[in-house]
Amino acid sequence: MKQPLGVILAGGKATRMGGGDKGRLMLGDRSILSHVIDRLEPQVASVALNANGDAARFGDLGLPVIADDVDGFAGPLAGVLAGLDWAAEQGAESIVTAAADTPFFPCDLVPRLLLATDGMDNRLALAATPRGEGETTKSMSRSGLIRHPTFGIWPVALRHDLRAALDDGLRKVVLWTDPHGGRLAEFPTDGGDPFFNVNTAEDLAEARRMVGAE
Repeated sequence: MKQPLGVILAGGKATRMGGGDKGRLMLGDRSILSHVIDRLEPQVASVALNANGDAARFGDLGLPVIADDVDGFAGPLAGVLAGLDWAAEQGAESIVTAAADTPFFPCDLVPRLLLATDGMDNRLALAATPRGEGETTKSMSRSGLIRHPTFGIWPVALRHDLRAALDDGLRKVVLWTDPHGGRLAEFPTDGGDPFFNVNTAEDLAEARRMVGAE
């Protein structure tokens, strides 16, 4: 199969951080987004950034910037669709998505996703981690794993189906992936949550502490 393309999802509103582009916040000597790019680029054929508004504000990154084309704020699935449309223009078979506010995601994200989808005609899987003690979440699967719906592999072949679902009002990722037989790729949490993301000022402080500890 062809190597997947990478799409960084940066279309969120960042309301808990006062708005703006969370990915531009500094983490050590680089932005959060730079950390994300550095982790994703070696794993994929090429990378694009899904972001809305003036694309020129990301001009220094040297990446294609693709915007949602679904009306209103439709959540991460709209970014996935934008990425799939971009990938189709490149002749790609699939994309792997990563969130722009998650700077420590695994360096083997793509290999594990590919392994989880081995044998599938349309490779579709989400990253997942074991549930911590006392942890509850709406993203939990029946197997007890915590799903991370902004980290996954998505087949270009299903982009028209996804567009139809979004046009019908579907917004929750797993309500689309589950009926299509989407699988889970499990990632270990021995060293902490590999999908730790920066949602609040406290999260940013913790991320900066983690970078300092490295």
